[in-house]
This record gives sequence, C-alpha cells and structure tokens, in this order.
Amino acid sequence: MITAEMILAARNLRLHLLNDPYRPAFHFVVPEDYAMPADPNGAVFWNGRYHLGYIYQNQGVHYWGHVSSLDLLHWRHHPPCLFPTPDSPEEGIFSGNCFINKLGQATMLYHGVKVGNCIATSSDAQLDNWQKLPTNPIIPVESKDKWRESANLPYASWDPHGWLEGDTYYAIFGGVRPAIFKAKELGQWSYVGDVFAHGVTGVSMREDVSCPDFFKLGDKWVLMGISHEMGCRYYVGEWRNEQFYPELHEQMSWADNTYFAPESMLDPKGRRIMWAWVFDQWDEATGKASGWSGVFGLPRELWMGEDHRLRMRPVEELKQLRYNEQRHSQIMIQPDSEQTIANLCGNVHDLEVTMEPFGATRCGVKVCCAPDGSEETIVGYDRATQKLYIDTRRSSSKGMGKQTVEAGPFHLADNEMLRLRILIDKSVIEVFANDRQAALRRIYPSRADSVGVKLFSDGGATRVHSVTGWEMMPSNPY
Repeated sequence: MITAEMILAARNLRLHLLNDPYRPAFHFVVPEDYAMPADPNGAVFWNGRYHLGYIYQNQGVHYWGHVSSLDLLHWRHHPPCLFPTPDSPEEGIFSGNCFINKLGQATMLYHGVKVGNCIATSSDAQLDNWQKLPTNPIIPVESKDKWRESANLPYASWDPHGWLEGDTYYAIFGGVRPAIFKAKELGQWSYVGDVFAHGVTGVSMREDVSCPDFFKLGDKWVLMGISHEMGCRYYVGEWRNEQFYPELHEQMSWADNTYFAPESMLDPKGRRIMWAWVFDQWDEATGKASGWSGVFGLPRELWMGEDHRLRMRPVEELKQLRYNEQRHSQIMIQPDSEQTIANLCGNVHDLEVTMEPFGATRCGVKVCCAPDGSEETIVGYDRATQKLYIDTRRSSSKGMGKQTVEAGPFHLADNEMLRLRILIDKSVIEVFANDRQAALRRIYPSRADSVGVKLFSDGGATRVHSVTGWEMMPSNPY
C-alpha cells in the first residue's frame, strides 16, 4: 500500500536531486542511490528502441537496471531486467552483453556473481521479461573464493561477451587470462583457447581484459575493454582461426581509470555507438550524502581511421538539446594571454571552437572559471608533447575531485586547424578534438559563479576563427 509518507519521501528525493549542483543534466545518470559498480551493459536495438542496461545495488545485491530510448538522449526506465531469483544460482549480476540468437531472441550473456557466466533470453516486445537458462551457469567458476580468476584452469568464468557468427556462438571470457569459448547451442559451451594469438609491444599478455567488447569496424576487428588499473582501452587487429591477432593498442583514459567499463552496439543506421561508466571523484561522505552516483559518458559514434585507430565524436542526436546559440569569430589571442568570451558562460553547455595555433606552444579554452580566477578547468592542445589535455588542478578551490592532468596523444598536422568540441555538464567535462581523440574528467567547482569561458594562448599567438556555444536542455528527468 502506498502511504502519504512514501509519496512525500519520493517527492523530497526528487527535489533534492534536482537541486544538486553536481548532478549531470544530459549525461545518463542512474536514477538514485549509490551505484558501484555502475557498468553499462546489454546494449541492443530491439523493436524500434535503443535498450541499455546498467549495474546498481539493491540493498547490497547487484542488479541490472534497464532503460530504453528512441533518441539516445531521453531514457524510459523499465523494471530491472536481471537480478538473483530463488530459481537461479547467482548472488548478483555483473557485466555482460546482449546479442540476437539463432531464434531471433535477445540473448544476455552475463556474469553471475560467485557462480560463473550465465545466459538469459527474451522475445518480449519491451524486453521486460527474461528467462534464464535452467542449465546456468554455462561455465562455472572454479571456486566461489576465486571467481575472478582460476588457479588451475587456462581461463576464468568472468566478464563475458558473446556473438553469433554463421551458425556458431562465440564468447570472450575476460579477466587476466581472456579466453575464447564457442557453442552450437546456448547451453553447451566449450573452451577454444586464448583470445590473443600474440602480444603487442609495451602491453603484457597478462594485462587485465575485463568488460570485453569485440566487433568488426571497417576492415578490422576491435577488442575494447578495461584494465582495472588503466581504465578503458582498445586493440585493433584481425580475427581468424578462432583467435585475435592484435596489431596496435591504444588507451582511452590516461591519468587514471576514470573512463571505465565500455559497452557498444551497432544501430540500424550502421553506427557503432559506445558508452562508458565515469567514476565519481568526490569523497565517499559527499557521495553518500548526495543520494546518487553512476554516470555514463556521452554516447560516442566510433569508426575506423585510415591509420586503423578509432575515430570518435558525440552522436549527432545530442545537437537536439542545444538552444540560445552565441557566436564569436576572428579573435586574435596574443602570446601568453587569455581573453574572456562575453555572453558565453554556464556549466551546462556545448562549445565548438576552431583555432589556428600559429607559434603557440599551448592553446585552448578555460571553462568553469570563477571571476577572480580562483577556479578554472583548462582544455588545451600541447604542441611540444602532442597531446590533448584537461587540467583539473584548479577546478575546485576546496580540493574536491582529483587535481590532475588528463592527457592523450594527439598530433596536429602542419596547417591543420584545432577543432575542439567541449561538453560541460556540471561535474563532467568531455572534450573531442578533430574527431581523432577524446578526453573526460569529473570536476567539482565550489563556487556557483564558476561559469566563465576564456580563450588562452601560451608561447605564441593563436587565431580563433570561431567560437560557438549553446546552452543544453537537460534530458535527465531530474
């Protein structure tokens, strides 16, 4: 029975979340409570909708939440799709993926906590009802005390990712010894061997490959996943003879593992779209008091470049949220100086900036700037190190979040313009450069007036050809 007290509590929670200065407005956020982990999972396009899962905790037990969308921006919340039940052996639900099986059913391959990898299927129009295989787990863990890795087996039953190829099901079981499994029927899987045919320079063959995601892109195959220490990363190579032959390896998070647990899907437009879990960087007490956590990076469209490295940009749909456009053009920033952009300020914004760095050693944009300069987050290009970077060392005058520099490799060719797309969403900053590199950080400014935008140039002059900014309409319900 619903009581007046329950209704009041729900209303007060909603108002509390609406007033939180750090809760993102257009990045997906788990609706309430503390989500750790909060991995995106089970992305699939089904019956005209995008469906996406996420991990959350129900009184300490790991569940898969479930949302769906028509536009990748506004999400309808469904009942949880996977959780422990009396007739299933798992103690919780961890990472996995969704694919379509031979019968045309949506098929979740997931890790059942403490028991091993499992499968559930659904033909439901909204994917609200799932049937777990009675033979779960399909591959059990060696021991409930060693459920992330096996001491006596050449694989671990951990973090699965499955797909259908011809009439054969394949799966990667992740972890520190990633392995290939295959099956003709969903309930009967057999071990094939190691995922990797060989290593790549600078990366250990024993490097953790958890949350694996494997797909063909252009004429190459991509194995995306995480190292628990590195965060999100990917290999590019060839898939043949039931093994992966990697040719290169790139990170997608550098200072730490903030960008984590990738999940991708192929949509009806032929786009490869990915999400990732973005770690909180506040202290535990502040997080608990907030009543929420669990943020995803913006959906990115991925494609393969001529150099066989990933290209990436935010999905086109995101532009639907733009309003109140402000434009500026032909601004010359003198050496070792900065310039405030009039009428362009806020902490829920989309910025597009085109710059020509002439002789500058560094140039870029400062966002979330306080009027007295006590707080600012720097987004820039470093010509000497050839890196795109986000500097958060002065993002919070009270020391909230991580004061560090996130910097990923990015080379700007001679006479090439620097094209930055900067998405500011309260506590999340995402940056895309020339569709070739992206970086992300969490920030926690302590001042309500830390909303200014400045252009800067160090070591030489920079011509700013255009700056365009938009406010962004929140897409989260609260």
